[in-house]
Amino acid sequence: MIIAIVTLLVSFGSFLFHPKEDIRWVKRLNLPRWLEIVEPLIPVIWTVIFTSGAISALLVWRAEPGSLKTWLIMGFYLLVEVVTVAYIPLTLRLRSLAIGTVIGGFGGVLGFVLAFAVLPISPLAALFLVPYLLWSPIGTYATRELIDFNPEAI
Repeated sequence: MIIAIVTLLVSFGSFLFHPKEDIRWVKRLNLPRWLEIVEPLIPVIWTVIFTSGAISALLVWRAEPGSLKTWLIMGFYLLVEVVTVAYIPLTLRLRSLAIGTVIGGFGGVLGFVLAFAVLPISPLAALFLVPYLLWSPIGTYATRELIDFNPEAI
């Protein structure tokens, strides 16, 4: 239950940081054609990713509840989620797609480290991280490609 609550609080926390001028900035960005098609699916994709991540954390917790190692890994799950959620408010507030690309890439690297850390504890938990591991490079690539379409937004 705590894992689900923390996941929801952190994942919805970024919605508190969207001033109107930031939203206007992002709506003015030119999008590649493929991203216009994928964009409506992004909320569903992230719902699946956050849900899968919470299930992964739960499986790790159940495998070794309360151990120091498990607490450290729970902290790592939280770090990955915070970095992932920081993408939107930092990219919008700083109006920098380059910052978004760096944050996305960093989150992806952290996700792979987390998956390898949990693999010996629970291979199933590592498997539940696959949606994040697949989407993170796609999202990072999309942000990087947006720079080509919006060079003023570096």
